[in-house]
Amino acid sequence: MLRGFAAAFVLLFLAHATYSGAQRISVEPLAVDHLQVELIADTTAVDRAGQDFQLGLHFHLEPGWHIYWVNAGDSGQSPSVRWSLPAWMPADSIGPMQFPVPQRLPLGPLMDFGYEGDVLLPIAVHFHPTGAVHDSTLPITASLHWLVCSRVCIPGKGTIALTLPMRATSGQTNTQTAPLFQHALATLPKPLPSEANITAAQSASQLILTVYLGHRVVSAEFYPFEQNLIVNAAPQKVEPLSDGFRIFLQKDSSVAPMQQPLHGLIVLPDGTGYEFTTPISAVAPVHSAAKAKQGILRVALLAFLGGILLNLMPCVFPVLFIKGLALVQSATEERKRLRAHGLMYTLGILVSFWSIVAALLLLRAGGSHIGWGFQFQSPGFVSCIAVLLFFLGLSLAGQFEIGLSLTSTGGALAQRTGYAGSFFTGILATVVATPCTAPLMGAAIGYALAQPAIVSFIIFTALAMGLALPYVLLTLQPAWTRMLPRPGPWMEILKQATAIPIFGTGIWLVWVFAQAAGGNAVIFLLMGFLLTAIAGWALGRWPARTASTLVAILLLIAALWLPIAAARRFRVAPSATSAHVTGSLQWEPYSAQMLAEDRAQGKAVFVDFTAAWCLSCQVNERVVLDREDVQQAFRKSGVVLMRADWTRHDDAITEALAQLGRSGVPAYALYDGEQAPRLLPEVLTPGIVLDALRSVSAHAKK
Repeated sequence: MLRGFAAAFVLLFLAHATYSGAQRISVEPLAVDHLQVELIADTTAVDRAGQDFQLGLHFHLEPGWHIYWVNAGDSGQSPSVRWSLPAWMPADSIGPMQFPVPQRLPLGPLMDFGYEGDVLLPIAVHFHPTGAVHDSTLPITASLHWLVCSRVCIPGKGTIALTLPMRATSGQTNTQTAPLFQHALATLPKPLPSEANITAAQSASQLILTVYLGHRVVSAEFYPFEQNLIVNAAPQKVEPLSDGFRIFLQKDSSVAPMQQPLHGLIVLPDGTGYEFTTPISAVAPVHSAAKAKQGILRVALLAFLGGILLNLMPCVFPVLFIKGLALVQSATEERKRLRAHGLMYTLGILVSFWSIVAALLLLRAGGSHIGWGFQFQSPGFVSCIAVLLFFLGLSLAGQFEIGLSLTSTGGALAQRTGYAGSFFTGILATVVATPCTAPLMGAAIGYALAQPAIVSFIIFTALAMGLALPYVLLTLQPAWTRMLPRPGPWMEILKQATAIPIFGTGIWLVWVFAQAAGGNAVIFLLMGFLLTAIAGWALGRWPARTASTLVAILLLIAALWLPIAAARRFRVAPSATSAHVTGSLQWEPYSAQMLAEDRAQGKAVFVDFTAAWCLSCQVNERVVLDREDVQQAFRKSGVVLMRADWTRHDDAITEALAQLGRSGVPAYALYDGEQAPRLLPEVLTPGIVLDALRSVSAHAKK
């Protein structure tokens, strides 16, 4: 209905408006309401015997005004031209008007397709007269009709003339107009490369295009050459694939099932447009579905391998060490109980991962931009984990025994507590794993969060199984436990020593809490540690007593509440405008606008996506990015350095990560001018960074 109203409005306006272009013939640029147009050529003269050259209609539009593409969209009309030529020049010498890649022009609930600013519409000329030509000039006259619009539309017409000298030899390139033609011809839609392929499928309400280009694409736009096929203003959802992308389009409600081949234009983020024609099937092609399944399986395998490597990350290793210690203690248990411990540990990890992905999908459905490790952007969550890890460390250090203090009756109850311990250790492993992104995990998680819910759950399940695998293998193969040392007094010493990395993790969490909540709130977290220590003393002094357990629970509640309340009271606003200096380098805070401006100027930009709570990020920065030889290479390359600090939630940084196919940190992107960004691995080495910088220098020399 809106589209019909828009069309009626345009027709009514056309009926009552006066034409803005005069009927006179102009050899100069024709200046009328809100635009200026001229007829130009890319040559200074024409060969009498015949010559191919380019004509162009050059429009210069006032800010806020636009003309239209070959398909105007929901309303409007593309420019048209009628030529007047000498009698001796064949009428088919001049080809059709060509339209560069357009842009989407929203207007309220409608969407038009067209051009703003300056645009040149080129016309190819194949001038080869059938007989001898003795004239000294070639006069060409163009009668134009156009519609220029902003919030109102003004039809216009005019006649423009161009006279080119004719000589016995071909003319030279017009140096004044050549840059305009080079840009226009470069932005014309190109045919689809031979190695590429596009398939189209339709349902009752959707048109689904699957585009295989041989490389991953995270964003794109579709323009139909025919009107009334899709809802032009509807969002175009893009699903990245490992070798291309899939785009989902909303069909126009008035369109019956499409029978004719689809003629369309796909525009990539760098402005490249591919024109194509492809048949439309009723369901997705079999080979397309097979490719999608293969893509899911590949990403699930990456997630599984990333989960295995996650066990070696500094976030997770202390927890895995605790489980290994527990396995030594239970090495003499029967096979059935060992397997039960392994299954409960795995179940704890699975439930945790499923809970996280469910929360992420719910937040995504609500329009929020959330990524992996998002919970560590909450000071309350960080303080709770810090207090609970401190409580666990006190138990490992020997202040009290959790099992003895919290259970006092029955071997059966103690047995259930043992299984519960394995289950909650799995939960703890997941919680401390989320601030880390292991190798292979970044791409898998970024892909998972852009997929339908079932695909996201499959990939996160693979990640969880990889994390659980080392401990589960030992419990499912009891023979392997014989390689473990026999229980003895040494185990108590080792258990107490295990508290050291746990306390070290607590210190790191205090620092993370300070980044998010401010220094004034840290004293309340330390007070929470004090209350936790008193709770542990009560449990150790009067073990397995109801009164001491209740007192410890109340103290722990107070220990958890104090830093949360302080974080709300003292939390400081982020200072996103200040630069960060490391060594002799200055890192500018991330800004999407600054990044776009630097790339438009041909500058290379290195963006470090990091967070205070990301241990992998801190290791990469200290061990690699802060090295003197790496910093010297940064200075010599002239690369602009940006740091995207994701310690606190930032929609712009989350969106930038999503465009790179990532959903968490660390992530490192090298934007080499206008080239596609290059992603570096999650675990950096000096060689990786230096090689990337050398490629920037080599590109600059070209």
